[in-house]
Amino acid sequence: MKNAIDSILNNFTSKEKGSLIPMLQAVQKEVKYISGEAVDKISKYLKISPSHIYGVATFYSQFKFNPPGRNSIKICLGTACHVQGGDFLLSTLKVQLNISPGETTEDLRYDLERVACLGCCAIAPVVSVNDEIHSKMSVIKLKEVLNKYE
Repeated sequence: MKNAIDSILNNFTSKEKGSLIPMLQAVQKEVKYISGEAVDKISKYLKISPSHIYGVATFYSQFKFNPPGRNSIKICLGTACHVQGGDFLLSTLKVQLNISPGETTEDLRYDLERVACLGCCAIAPVVSVNDEIHSKMSVIKLKEVLNKYE
């Protein structure tokens, strides 16, 4: 990862503060998340504080601060899914996986994200695992679905 970050920074000729978001996007694209190491390197490169970088990066939902899991779970909490129990599914997963949205399990098996809508309202509640939609979910079905993923 260290070499990847250095390589990304070397592609930026400008050391202007305006390069911050493109740098963060490049790191996210290559490494899949913004690590503390990446923040430190960007801080030194642009001569801005790590807290400024975190302030900018946390404003945008596109930036992740934990390594992704091998399997990405998205719980839909749009109106239809919420009414059909999406919030209960999320609460169950938080307890079962011992993580909150935006986090990754210690074994890196799963990461969890809550989303506003997956566009599958007619088959609510829905859960997406690795971009595969699972419809009309229940706690029992959710457990069976997750057992299929390594």
